[in-house]
Amino acid sequence: MADSNVKVLGTWASPFVMRVKIALHLKSVRYEDVEEDLLAPKSELLLKSNPIYKKIPVFFHAHNPICESLIILQYIDEVWTTSAPSILPSDPYERSQSRFWAAYVDDKFFPALGRLLIGATEEDKKAALAEVVEGTVVLEGAFGELSKGKAFFGGDNIGFVDIALGSLLGWIEVIGKQCETKLVSEAKTPRLVQWAECFSANEAVKDVLPDVDKLADFGLKLRAKVLKALAPTN
Repeated sequence: MADSNVKVLGTWASPFVMRVKIALHLKSVRYEDVEEDLLAPKSELLLKSNPIYKKIPVFFHAHNPICESLIILQYIDEVWTTSAPSILPSDPYERSQSRFWAAYVDDKFFPALGRLLIGATEEDKKAALAEVVEGTVVLEGAFGELSKGKAFFGGDNIGFVDIALGSLLGWIEVIGKQCETKLVSEAKTPRLVQWAECFSANEAVKDVLPDVDKLADFGLKLRAKVLKALAPTN
């Protein structure tokens, strides 16, 4: 049964919403799932609870709204401290590195992935593909540094960077199929391939990551909506 004091406003297809749900599963926190339709106008609840960015996810704890997925992850880690290992490392330097690489995922890797999905021209998509492939190689190197030979970026347990990047795995597969390129491959990123398998199979993760075919169908609809919004009006 869900905790009436804990709610997640978001949509099943959003990697940023997946992050929050994975963190809650890791901490064994029950929550109410409030679905927001990304293909429809923004709900009153979303506009009221996140009036600045007007974006999902919004996390409610004791009726207080908290926005931005990485901020929510840190909040969950700080509030539920006894039910599971910490999501962020205890060492200050290691914690700073986790935040750095999570920010890299959001500021560099995800935007390139989005341009690869939405790109209106083949030239746009070609440039975005080069950025994504470069990003996977960079993240392969980061995994080697952060994991210290263990299964996850966080070491023995799923950590901050695991959740930040792992939430994108479904979209990485969908977009790779769309452009007929394996974005995470044994040839270029063998450690990321093994990591992705371990992450996706984890009990806290496997029921959160969406069906790839369903996600691909949603991606087509989302792309059409974005391109329509970007199209010049007469």
